[in-house]
Amino acid sequence: MDKLKKRIADAVVSGLEQMGKGSAASPEDMAAALEVPPDVSMGDLALPCFRLSRALRMAPPAIAAKLHEGMCEAPPEGIAEASCSGGYLNFRIDDRYLGGEILKTIAEKGRDYGAHHFGEGKTVVLDYSSPNLAKPFHVGHLGTTVIGHSLKLLHQYAGYHCIGVNHLGDWGTQFGKMIVAYRKWGSREQVEKEGVDELAALYVRVNNEIKAEQDAGQTELADACRAEFTKLERGDKENLALWKWFKEISLTECKKTYHLLGIDFESYNGESFYTDKMPEQVELLRQKGLLKLDNGASIVDLSAYNMPPCLILKSDGSTLYPARDIAAAVYRKRTYHFDKCIYVTSAGQSLHFAQWFKVVELMGYDWYDRLYHVPYGTVSIGGEKLATRTGNVILLRDLFATAIEKCRGIIEEKNPSLADKEETAKAVGVGAVIFYYLFGNRMRDISFVMDDALDFNGNTGPYAQYTYARTSSILEKAGSFSENTEMATLDATERELIKTLSLFPEKTASAIAEMEPSVITRYIIDICNAFNRFYQACRIVSCPDEHVRAFRLTLTRATHDILGRALELICMKHPDEI
Repeated sequence: MDKLKKRIADAVVSGLEQMGKGSAASPEDMAAALEVPPDVSMGDLALPCFRLSRALRMAPPAIAAKLHEGMCEAPPEGIAEASCSGGYLNFRIDDRYLGGEILKTIAEKGRDYGAHHFGEGKTVVLDYSSPNLAKPFHVGHLGTTVIGHSLKLLHQYAGYHCIGVNHLGDWGTQFGKMIVAYRKWGSREQVEKEGVDELAALYVRVNNEIKAEQDAGQTELADACRAEFTKLERGDKENLALWKWFKEISLTECKKTYHLLGIDFESYNGESFYTDKMPEQVELLRQKGLLKLDNGASIVDLSAYNMPPCLILKSDGSTLYPARDIAAAVYRKRTYHFDKCIYVTSAGQSLHFAQWFKVVELMGYDWYDRLYHVPYGTVSIGGEKLATRTGNVILLRDLFATAIEKCRGIIEEKNPSLADKEETAKAVGVGAVIFYYLFGNRMRDISFVMDDALDFNGNTGPYAQYTYARTSSILEKAGSFSENTEMATLDATERELIKTLSLFPEKTASAIAEMEPSVITRYIIDICNAFNRFYQACRIVSCPDEHVRAFRLTLTRATHDILGRALELICMKHPDEI
């Protein structure tokens, strides 16, 4: 489609030159301005002429009419008809071009049709998932995990070398709380038996006890927790051994969920990894004259940038999150030489990232503008926000288990003879949760409803996977066939499906530019809807005309390739049978 847009843009600029206004717009501007009309009766592409009005000193309808005159005499190759309506110049793509050029290109490139090369030779570091260890891996972590991994897959598809970093929350006062809680109420036998569930129960208990003390005006337990973390920071052997044990148990549990999602990371370096790398950055802040004392704490004043101060050190000299994040960013730049470093966290952390990004700039690091924060909205179950400290959490493993169980029941009812029901139930159940989460703009707050996610008839993961399975079934029934992309006249549903498939490169580029996986998720539904309309309107395997049959099978295989690749880009599997 890009090639056709360029031809149209060149023809428009040529028309402007004939009007003596060749400098009014460039071919690149005109190609970017082309859009899809809201109604197919208006054409396949449209050029709004409003932006040319000032430069040409003409009304948009007059501009469209004048350009249309030239188009009638010599329409660009691939355009069957040009028309004007109001301030729009509309174009209808020739059927032969849709098949012989666009579908042919899609068929030749297959799964690589939507790929790009603009990332080749460049490196992207993506920091995502990053759960706090010794706490349950709950549904609140779903956003950073699937948004982050989808962005990684999209960047890889564009040629980037990607480093996925799981910046584990494996350091901090919560481990002081865990050490105290374990020694007061826990046992090795119980933790070995229950794993992270027992750690989570201890964590909730100690927080409840601390709150009860605080309500009574006491701080004995909270002080004890801080003291144990201080001992951990200073290398106390017993505390270090417990910390390593807690970390191992938690990470083992997390990796079960990652395996279910098909996710792995190039680095699991967490907060603890950077403890010996922070002093260098704190000293640089001092040398630059950026650190100021405020009630004993060391801060960077950001009032000139309309932000609160960035806290670097507590009054006791211990570091805070910004110091750790700056040290981590410097390490990653030195180690991976990244061109982009992307952080996927909740929108609630936006100020934190804006602050320390600005501090990195003030420190003189010239790569500060290669740091990107990708925020996302909250997720709730039944409208209730989740909080580990109070025990109000839905574990991701439980959410996935429920989805898989429900899918298992649906499969038993609809297709009891399916060969691999368990793996299919996992693919559809997990995929349903992922798709539901990624369907809307990432900044949208989500209230998860399982029945909606598992609906095979809505804009859902199961609907998309079922459509993919339908293309697989058609191709299996058809057997071998000779590819054909040449057709003089197309059915309306064939036209729409080819046009929809042709947008894949634009969609992948847009998803990367906007850091927005939902661009792909919604495009998947567009493909499914277009294919199912085509499936209902046209005979495919049973078509009596061999030439037409081969064309429709080629179109089905193109759909199969692009739909499958698009599903993979949002972390979803695609069974050939459901």
